[in-house]
Amino acid sequence: MKVGDVEFEVDCRVEELRNVVDEVLDAVSQRSAGNSFASLKQQTGELTGRGETCKGVILNLWREGWFSTAHGLGEVHGEMGRRGFHYDRTAVAHALVDLVREGVLTRVGRPRRYQYLQKRPPQAGALKTERE
Repeated sequence: MKVGDVEFEVDCRVEELRNVVDEVLDAVSQRSAGNSFASLKQQTGELTGRGETCKGVILNLWREGWFSTAHGLGEVHGEMGRRGFHYDRTAVAHALVDLVREGVLTRVGRPRRYQYLQKRPPQAGALKTERE
């Protein structure tokens, strides 16, 4: 995350993220003269509500029916990037495996060439995002 001339990386559990970001923004706001705390939050995107987990983004793709056709890891990673979510490929792979274990997706093909496909169609309110 970069705020003005200050760049930092946050590594924490999902439950701690809001508190950690607030603490970092407090420290940056004290350091930065002329920037209000609210404007710092806007610069980091906190007020836009875009904080999504990798698994949550994939679940949104599933809800939209994107997995009605089979897609490989590279395609899933590319689609997420196209939508503005830039996660590490290994994080995407782990989230896909978790969704296969949960019965949301299935995978076909051989190892290292798996294609991911919806196992069951999305139902209204079937799964909620992890943030809800």
